[in-house]
Amino acid sequence: MSIPAFADISKSANDLLNKDFYHLSAGTIEVKSNTPNNVAFKVTGKSSHEKATSGAIEGKYTDKSLGNSTTTPIKTTKTKTSKRRPNSLSLSLGRIRVPGPQALPLDFAIYLSHQGSMLLMLYRRAGLTLTQTWNTANALDTKVELADSLAKGLKAETIFSFLPATQNKGVKLNLTFKQSAFHGRAFFDLLKGPTANVDAVIGHEGFLAGASAGYDVQKAAVTGYSAAVGYIAPQYSAAVTATDNLSVFAASYYHKVNSQVEAGAKATWNSKSGNNVGLEVASKYRLDPVSFAKAKINDRGVAAVSYNVLLRPGVTLGLGASFDTQKLEQATHKVGASFTFES
Repeated sequence: MSIPAFADISKSANDLLNKDFYHLSAGTIEVKSNTPNNVAFKVTGKSSHEKATSGAIEGKYTDKSLGNSTTTPIKTTKTKTSKRRPNSLSLSLGRIRVPGPQALPLDFAIYLSHQGSMLLMLYRRAGLTLTQTWNTANALDTKVELADSLAKGLKAETIFSFLPATQNKGVKLNLTFKQSAFHGRAFFDLLKGPTANVDAVIGHEGFLAGASAGYDVQKAAVTGYSAAVGYIAPQYSAAVTATDNLSVFAASYYHKVNSQVEAGAKATWNSKSGNNVGLEVASKYRLDPVSFAKAKINDRGVAAVSYNVLLRPGVTLGLGASFDTQKLEQATHKVGASFTFES
């Protein structure tokens, strides 16, 4: 059994309750492209119910020889639909290889539009990935990742950010160490504080126990702590977590009834806000090999349903809606759709 990270102890139940519900955005489109040299690009766009749009470009290089991968958000833009230009021009160009007698591990990608431009540079060596971004806001970001190079199971990641206009700088160091019965992580913000957030999980025969804590060096104080216990089996899992300085308690349960039906529930209690306990239940039913439906409802009477279908290889459609059963006569309901294209 693979030991999950602290944040993923109740992942099965959380995914059933939160993933693949499309009413949160009015419209979502996602385009994925993979190249023969293990470089993947993903472009996403969303339109919210408040008439605002947002987009992002993501580049991912996977080192097949070591089985390592890194995912780096490249750029995110937000605009109001009312400001969209009717006759805009956009251009994207990827995988520009550096010419020469010897192949250099250097790739470029360019994205141009009326909203801005971005240059991405990727430098690759065995176990090493370097991603650099530069956008029209004159913000520079560089991410360096080493996986299984310093030690087996150890991944080190450094993120540098710089904004020349304001001279703002940022440096973050993230460490992940994973073994057969242990999963630990450490996140350091070296210039703000500095601050450190660490968590660890140990496991044995399906039983899990973990804790996390945050520390501010400048204030010499613990900024927060949490704890969790759980049990994971092939067909079901259960977890109890205590977050926000052990003041918010949650208990979750997930059960894969059979190959077609999944069910789960989660109860949450905030000791600082009273005796009310929040409850949410969800279920997933696979209609056939290419489609499934989901439904959930919480203690406040808000229900949500969704439908996902693979229209053809590489094209997926998702539809969703939510209803406030206590206010059916009011305009509080939401409907959303999602398209995913993958090549």
